[in-house]
Amino acid sequence: MKTNKIGIQVLIVAMSLATAWAIRGQFGHEQGAAWAGAIGGLALVLVSGRKDWYSKMMLVALASAVGWGAGGMISYGMVVGYGFADNFVNAYYGLGMLFVIGGLFGLLGGGLVGLTLDSTKENRVRWGALFSEMTVGGIISYYFLIEQIGFKMTPPRSEAWAVCFGAGLAMLWYMAREKRNSAIRVAFYAMLGGGFGFGFGNFLQVLGNTWEVPFNMWNVMEYSIGFFGGSGMAYGVYSSKWPKETPSATKWENWSALFIVVLFIPLIVYRESLTYDHIARRLENLPNIESVASTSTLMVLLVLLAMVISIFWRFKKEQFLPKDVSITFFTMLIAYTFMSYAVTGIFGGEMHLNHHLYVVNIILIFALLRFNNLQFNYTEMDKVDLKKWFFYFLIVLGVLAILALIAISVHGDLGDRDRFPMN
Repeated sequence: MKTNKIGIQVLIVAMSLATAWAIRGQFGHEQGAAWAGAIGGLALVLVSGRKDWYSKMMLVALASAVGWGAGGMISYGMVVGYGFADNFVNAYYGLGMLFVIGGLFGLLGGGLVGLTLDSTKENRVRWGALFSEMTVGGIISYYFLIEQIGFKMTPPRSEAWAVCFGAGLAMLWYMAREKRNSAIRVAFYAMLGGGFGFGFGNFLQVLGNTWEVPFNMWNVMEYSIGFFGGSGMAYGVYSSKWPKETPSATKWENWSALFIVVLFIPLIVYRESLTYDHIARRLENLPNIESVASTSTLMVLLVLLAMVISIFWRFKKEQFLPKDVSITFFTMLIAYTFMSYAVTGIFGGEMHLNHHLYVVNIILIFALLRFNNLQFNYTEMDKVDLKKWFFYFLIVLGVLAILALIAISVHGDLGDRDRFPMN
């Protein structure tokens, strides 16, 4: 099947990561991004139609969780504010730097997923060497860019973006040396999608806030990065050449990945955002907060327990069917949605429109899966076309420039939003 006929699969992955990333907005940080990334990875395997990928679905989910989750260390609150500037230089800087930040999310997430899919018995990825190089690359990049030449994107906030930047470059260098062109393609398209999604989402946020749209526009921005980042990652995977039969994951690999994705990451999310004390502080203005916090925490624990038991029980088998991937995917996505409802006060009578839209997205994803034939062929393409990619890169920067011009034309001075003084 030609590349232009895989749109429905790309849409499913895009909606899955977008919904999970919007939910991630309630939790933030690396652990929230990791849970969302894992859901995106599972969606990728689910609609692939590749039976040989089903057995390594949890490895793909782990790679996606680590890659997309690593970007969670980046501080971008100040950069989002620059997008609200009333002058082109600062507004374009804001959208441009969000392109960089979103691109780093996608670069790492897409890159690690691509490497996982490309790893075979005859040509295994040397994960120890890769992560060592990425660690060194991140350290060198940070101390060179931030400490030596003083290039600071978000003063006085953390400049951890430089760590992700160096790690991403080291990963690309590893891929190039190993001639893993398909993995490079996934990394590039996920980077392009994630970067554009973040910048475009900030633009939508500016419009929504300026026109006083009664909706959580920050969540719109989060949905945007997930949608376009997921689209890029999915397109990169489904339009690339992969080994016809990848080896089944060993039992210890599957169970290790399962432990991290299904138990460890959710427990970190619980510890940081869903304990009694956290919920009580977050919802302190609700009446009967003690009862609300107790009920919320108890229900969260019960749902987490049910999620862990159901998925662990399913992994007792040796071979996996599409049904197994589907149940694992929806279990993690629905559980994450419930966590979002709980942390925002559903047991105290608080409900928000954006949460209901998460449910609508889940229903639409389910419908698309039910009425779509998932068996399709891939366009076998593993060429790295740097000239074409550079052209795509320039197009995105040009579009962001146009969006910045539109943004500054719809509002006046919104206060101190400048990175660079314009007096």
